[in-house]
Amino acid sequence: MAAFSSLLRCSAQNIQNTRLLVPKYSLKTAIQQIPTRGMSHTFTVQASRWQWHKTKDYFHFYTMLAAIPLGIITFCANVFVGPATLTPIPEGYEPEFWEYYRNPITRFLARYIFGTPQKDYEKTVFAVWEADQLRKIRILEQMVYSRMRERQDYQYGYHTPYESFDLRERRESLRRHMDGIHEDEK
Repeated sequence: MAAFSSLLRCSAQNIQNTRLLVPKYSLKTAIQQIPTRGMSHTFTVQASRWQWHKTKDYFHFYTMLAAIPLGIITFCANVFVGPATLTPIPEGYEPEFWEYYRNPITRFLARYIFGTPQKDYEKTVFAVWEADQLRKIRILEQMVYSRMRERQDYQYGYHTPYESFDLRERRESLRRHMDGIHEDEK
């Protein structure tokens, strides 16, 4: 038995020394440091930064695509046109709503892009009127439901749809039937 255990011990040491089961370099170091051919330097593997650089390039391109023209327009409007000044209004002239703004860019936006103050006011008044109408309808519905509960009445909105042609046809058949009954009685 002693001889057999010494043989196993020797073979286990030989396997460990030859590193058949355990690699000399771990997988992590093998991937991170790849020796280059003929040189003593190692190549370190890392994640690609291509997507990050591409995103930065697109961001800078589209920012400059908008920023440069807008900057030039703002500069020219402020230097060549300048802010508006207050002057007396001539008799019979009513200024437009955009003429009350001082900055030329604000005047442009108010005139061509945003709505008129009168239009905004009318939209608001209509929204208030519509909300009031809905409130009145809800109050009326509540009154109808309360009357239905008091009188134990049927549902107020019950309606059977029909067409006028069907109604005329039924009326005619009823009249013929009634005429037939009256003729039998004679």
